[in-house]
Amino acid sequence: MTAPATAPPERRLLAGYHTLGRPAGLRDHRARYGALPSLGPEPGERAGTRLIGLLDEAGLTGRGGGAFPTGRKLRSVAESGRSPVVVVNAAEGEPLSGKDRLLLAVAPHLVLDGAVLAASALRARRIAVCVHSAESAAQVESALAERGPVRSVAVRVARVPGRYVASEETALVNHLSGREAKPAFTPPRPFERGVGGRPTLVANAETYAHIALIARYGPRWFRACGTPDAPGTALFTVSGAVLRPGVIEAPLGTSVAGLLRMAGGPAEQLQAILTGGYGGAWLSIRRAHTPATPAEFAAAGAALGPGIIVALPARACGVAESARIMRWLADETAGQCGPCMFGLPAIAEDLAALADGRAGETVWRRLHGRLSAVAGRGACRHPDGAVRFATSALRVFGPHLAAHRHPGNCLAAQGPGVLPTRGGR
Repeated sequence: MTAPATAPPERRLLAGYHTLGRPAGLRDHRARYGALPSLGPEPGERAGTRLIGLLDEAGLTGRGGGAFPTGRKLRSVAESGRSPVVVVNAAEGEPLSGKDRLLLAVAPHLVLDGAVLAASALRARRIAVCVHSAESAAQVESALAERGPVRSVAVRVARVPGRYVASEETALVNHLSGREAKPAFTPPRPFERGVGGRPTLVANAETYAHIALIARYGPRWFRACGTPDAPGTALFTVSGAVLRPGVIEAPLGTSVAGLLRMAGGPAEQLQAILTGGYGGAWLSIRRAHTPATPAEFAAAGAALGPGIIVALPARACGVAESARIMRWLADETAGQCGPCMFGLPAIAEDLAALADGRAGETVWRRLHGRLSAVAGRGACRHPDGAVRFATSALRVFGPHLAAHRHPGNCLAAQGPGVLPTRGGR
């Protein structure tokens, strides 16, 4: 099957929005994409067989940050043999991310199509769409009202608390089960025991939108874009010192420099790129040629995460910015395990001392020891992301540390912060 002529390869999820210049209602959506295909199991067929096969062949990976193979995730849920719950994670915890909010605003029916396809394939009876804001909730409710009841499936919209860790998958499971939205120790994973004790498929809103397109146009169409190891397009939230900040859709494998150009190009001289958000990593501007795929980013010490690209201007102090964000990350923990309760505040304190020119050799040694001690521990990946962020700051901004040997030496550190810590919710 081929893609519609009106959907060029670099614009798939956002093709309708760019063509119409406005959000797509159900009539617009069906005119562009047609009816939803039926991929539910036939009598005697194992749940999910056909959809999982398509997703395996397409090579779709999660777009929420983990980049886990989507077909494999569905298979784990299907193998439970029980009716599961399908959860759409559109609760963007990263303050720098806006892609899922944009999808729900301009193409909510693509996201809902993907969720309904997954529910039908897995014989699920419940779908939950998790969002932070009242605006996003209203947009999903409006789209559901347009569609009318979904046969054999109950769909609900759930508001999630606006804390950083509340959008982690086990935190969503807890929230939907009537408990506090905090990450849980694993195992069991959600696919084993999730919402209300049932096997649960938790996937990102963008991932479901890709499922809706793969079901219509097939794996070969999906793989016509991107790279062999990272096929398809992805949504990137590009901000910072660029001329046209916002959400763009680009093939995976597009270089960081290419993504910046798609956002209008640098607005001023740059020194570094923050990749993956505050749970991600810094990348030197000298490595802006790096292709945006999970493997290429990891090899470069970066992190693709949920597709966040932030251009840091040369006038800012990367050390001071990192110390400020690390303090915010320490404040955003669930407060339920040692690495987050004690380790992250201690690391934030050491980074602040470094930024303020108060760090001697003792602080340096202590900071590196603390980073090593916290990594790989905790109920969720929050401490791992924070350690990755801090470690990358020391690596990328190392040449600037000489200006921080004494208080007041770095004039840029005394200015206002550049990176936001609240907003977009």
